[in-house]
Amino acid sequence: MNARHLYVHVPFCARRCSYCDFSIAVRRTTPVAEYLEALARELATTGVPPDLSTIYLGGGTPSRLGGEGISTLAGMLGGPRDLAEFTIEANPEDIATDAVRTWLAAGVNRISLGAQSFDNAVLKWMHRSHDAAAIPRAVLAARGAGVRNISLDLIFALPESLGRDWRRDLEQAMALEPDHISLYGLTVEEGTPLGRWVHRGLMTAAPDARYEDEYLLAHELLGAAGYRFYEVSNAAREGYQAVHNRAYWRLVPYLGIGPSAHSFDGAARWWNEPAYARWVERLAGDVSPQAGREVLTAEQQAVEQVYLGLRTADGMALDHPAAGRLAAVADRWIGHGWAERTGEGRLRLSTLGWLRLDELVASV
Repeated sequence: MNARHLYVHVPFCARRCSYCDFSIAVRRTTPVAEYLEALARELATTGVPPDLSTIYLGGGTPSRLGGEGISTLAGMLGGPRDLAEFTIEANPEDIATDAVRTWLAAGVNRISLGAQSFDNAVLKWMHRSHDAAAIPRAVLAARGAGVRNISLDLIFALPESLGRDWRRDLEQAMALEPDHISLYGLTVEEGTPLGRWVHRGLMTAAPDARYEDEYLLAHELLGAAGYRFYEVSNAAREGYQAVHNRAYWRLVPYLGIGPSAHSFDGAARWWNEPAYARWVERLAGDVSPQAGREVLTAEQQAVEQVYLGLRTADGMALDHPAAGRLAAVADRWIGHGWAERTGEGRLRLSTLGWLRLDELVASV
């Protein structure tokens, strides 16, 4: 597969967060050797794309592989190599100077740190494995080791009963001067602890009005601090937009390996077995880890192109073959303050429009 972007899923976590429905494997001790052996078997069938531009280690918690584990993994992927971006997702408690230096020597040049909040009570409710003090320590250690590109993840629209101060969290995040910030509105997923709490009436999800208020506040504060939202959930300083993630939004081919990883070749999408133990078992038995595949119809491709285009600050070209009825609704959206027409003939959603992204695309 001639992809320039590679995603590697590392599923291990110390515990499952209260809101998480991702494909993870909770392990007290991370089975690094077992995981790398299974990954090598998968790579023997997929190969490593020769002209990679980005590598993204996501999870789970890739940092639980440790310094040597990440170094070995990078070597399996042909590293160290000169890439536009080599990201590792990490938890604050895993950031130690020696480990980070080993990652850098292996080719890693970007860290995405799962901060989520600076409120200890909230972190405990989330079942996070770090406290608030670990976040600035991690940023300081990463900077000291030589990392020049750090992203922080934060979650907003938490239940009112937690008493979380969203403005304070944003201010503390900005005080650390990260290069990139990702913001995710909390969603209640079935099968998660949060889903069960809400189902039993023990917890109430944030109302839409507060979701909107917190999202707008983030745009206000981050914009004033020099961050530009280049996508509905992502803001960055100039020159620090996530290269790997932008590839997803542009529907270019990418390869995914590891349990639950997805791949896309421009026309079809396929994905791996999500359960870690089953993924290992299939590879050990020389069975393909692929669990499913779909070939996108022309209509599906058009819908995805519109949806992904509108979720970015670039917007969607109104003369694009996939734009379809966008031109017919553009004036109405603009009149409501949900969009604007650029001088280049593109339709770009406003902040208010991004809040209604799913609804707007469904109406086209």
